[in-house]
Amino acid sequence: MELAVIDWAVIVLFFVVSLLIGVIIAKKAGASSADFFLSGRNMPWWLLGVSMVATTFSADTPNLVTDIVRKDGVSGNWGWWVFLLTGMLTVFVYSRLWRRSEVMTDLEFYELRYSGKAAAFLRGFRAIYLGVFFNVMIMATVSLAAIKLGSVLLGLTAIETLLAASIVTVIYSSLGGLKGVLITDFFQFFIAMVGSVWACSVIVNLPEVGGLSSLVTNEAIVPKLDFLPDFTNTEALIMVFIIPIAVQWWSVWYPGSEPGGGGYIAQRMLSAKDEKNALGATLLFNVAHYALRPWPWILIALASILVFPDLESIKQAFPHVDPKLVNDDMAYPAMLRYLPTGLLGIVIASLIAAFMSTLSTHLNWGSSYIVNDFYKRFVKPEASEKEQVMVGRVSTVVLMLLSACLALFLDSAVQAFNILLSIGAGTGLIFILRWFWWRINAFTEIAGMVISLLVAIYFEVLHARLGFEPIEDAYRLVLSVAVTTAVWLLVTFLTRPTDSKVLKNFYEKIKPASIGWKTFIKQEEAKGVRVDASNSKENLANEILAMVIGCVGVYAALFGLGSLLYGRTTAAILLFLLAGISTYALLKVWKKLKITKA
Repeated sequence: MELAVIDWAVIVLFFVVSLLIGVIIAKKAGASSADFFLSGRNMPWWLLGVSMVATTFSADTPNLVTDIVRKDGVSGNWGWWVFLLTGMLTVFVYSRLWRRSEVMTDLEFYELRYSGKAAAFLRGFRAIYLGVFFNVMIMATVSLAAIKLGSVLLGLTAIETLLAASIVTVIYSSLGGLKGVLITDFFQFFIAMVGSVWACSVIVNLPEVGGLSSLVTNEAIVPKLDFLPDFTNTEALIMVFIIPIAVQWWSVWYPGSEPGGGGYIAQRMLSAKDEKNALGATLLFNVAHYALRPWPWILIALASILVFPDLESIKQAFPHVDPKLVNDDMAYPAMLRYLPTGLLGIVIASLIAAFMSTLSTHLNWGSSYIVNDFYKRFVKPEASEKEQVMVGRVSTVVLMLLSACLALFLDSAVQAFNILLSIGAGTGLIFILRWFWWRINAFTEIAGMVISLLVAIYFEVLHARLGFEPIEDAYRLVLSVAVTTAVWLLVTFLTRPTDSKVLKNFYEKIKPASIGWKTFIKQEEAKGVRVDASNSKENLANEILAMVIGCVGVYAALFGLGSLLYGRTTAAILLFLLAGISTYALLKVWKKLKITKA
């Protein structure tokens, strides 16, 4: 596919603006590690919220959604829609707790909450495990999407695509730090949204598709439209809906959807001005991420079924593309070839924006772990602020190189998504309970991390080689969660609790609800030590209520918009009415929450 001059002009202009932001902010970002990784802890909710949305709007997300819709229909998206429950839990329960902690990274939390060498080991090991291994895997999936887009739309090889996009990302990420990432994310998000909505409008009206009404009434598409899986198909119902709702959302650690918050979401909350801005940022993120963004991707995915009904049709349309790259997720970039001159440049720029916003966040987040939780903590505690920023910039480059190399060995977005889910299976409940149950200790987290990894390796590598029948991903997830949870619970009760002084300092600083701390408080009082337990469980009850109302409202908005697009006006009105009632109820509960602002 050949781009016109105007298309290339749009793309080049986008790269120039992104670079300028990094250069302009470079001096301020390099002043200290706090400026480089947390923007001086003075960021407003709207900028942080948009940045979170931009980060999760990665280049592989439309590909992933397209893969899911083509295989399992719209209802297959419950595999990630279910993480709204995790997100709303973070909004109303954990966002303020994170901001209260005042740590530099979520890994520094370990030595605030736990004690001894085990806590130090956990912090250092996870700095490498998450900051390098896990982070590189995530960036590789994003880079894989970029490779497919570059191959289909620009005729570039994998190496050419990665060089073109990653060099600019590395430059502005390493120069501008988190503030550069946040401002660039804000600019890139609107480019990405305009591109996806405009592209959807054009593609749905292609002659091969026939417009929105023809699309949603086509006999090949109608079976794919349901928001919920077929309740008469027990197997599909269990795998696509019941297991995600019953198990996946609270049990799995996945970047951007960590139970209890974590990773780059925690980084954004820690950089907020105050608790109110931390809460507002995560709320904006969850509303936009789940209710507003999915439909352009879903409609393009549905349209692709009419234009490219199978993989063979994609191969025939793009004979120059490496056959191993041709999967259902490639249907999304394949559809973009139908866009007209001018719009094609904007859409390609929007996809580059999605790619760069995700990579820049993960590069800054990963390097924050390497610098704050490994280099400064264990290698050179006396490192100056200037040296820490320098190490952060070098590690940014190294992380990008590693992820680019790994991307060359992956085949599909769903493949990588399932691998990441399996590695984190069973650890989510630890991250939810560690704030509210005093008995959890460093060995709990070490056990959960090790066992979940070993179980993932068994299912991904050894299970088939030992001659056992394959197990569906959903059932494998349940088994992984059960084994991992049983082991970490056993380890928790067989090992000593965290040092009482550390627990007391943590409880009085963070002020979580006392529901799981009562035993500890009584033990301390028996020793004559007073623990300030002024925070009550009533606030936690209101927070959980706000979470439930928020989920109802967002799901109602998501499916209301879908019903409107399907032409189901009555259903759309009822769902939007439910979303409005939920918003009103949420505002009432919000007033009861004890939110601290600067």
